[in-house]
Amino acid sequence: MKNEDLVEDGYIVLSDMAYNKGKFLLQGQVMKILEPLRMYGQGDYCDQALVELVRLAEDWGQYVRGDLDKPISIDYIRRLRD
Repeated sequence: MKNEDLVEDGYIVLSDMAYNKGKFLLQGQVMKILEPLRMYGQGDYCDQALVELVRLAEDWGQYVRGDLDKPISIDYIRRLRD
């Protein structure tokens, strides 16, 4: 745990900078996983899939901490954010 991170109710609370760095690192790895699809003309799909996968990861993180009172569902996410 770094100095800028806090502990609240037994959970590590990341600073905005640390959270955004982690999110950026996650996006980079998901892009690597999806990269082969770009060879087959699926680049537009990859870009949108990346956004949706990161949203799901964020919701899953909230769910396991007990901060999310909604289903982990791609349909639910799209309905709320579109």
